[in-house]
Amino acid sequence: MILLPHAVRIYVAREPVSLRKSFEGLSNEVRSVLAAEPLSGHVFIFLNRRGIQIKMILWTRGGYTIVHKRLERGQFKFPERLTSNAARVEIDTHELSMLLEGLSVERKRYAQRWNPPLRRGNRAASASWHQ
Repeated sequence: MILLPHAVRIYVAREPVSLRKSFEGLSNEVRSVLAAEPLSGHVFIFLNRRGIQIKMILWTRGGYTIVHKRLERGQFKFPERLTSNAARVEIDTHELSMLLEGLSVERKRYAQRWNPPLRRGNRAASASWHQ
């Protein structure tokens, strides 16, 4: 399981990218293709043309972190909504976990979950809820 703060978004690029790119190349892809800021702290995911490799890039304190995974068998199963006209698609942390394990994230029904409301400006409230 991957634990990310509630405020962190996970974006998947719709179009395949050359995964020979590293920190600068992927951060430029985030800016130009996904129209996002790579220093935002959000997670950006790219896959290769054959669908057997993915790279995740995110900014953490003081530098970029890249996670690169290659499946030995099969392909990564991306949600059907990736076929939309958008350059990027947002996914949840449970979808990211399933994706990294090579499992299909397409299910017709998900269990409904409660998420606490985002609280801004209230220091005591934010200390009791880690999102």
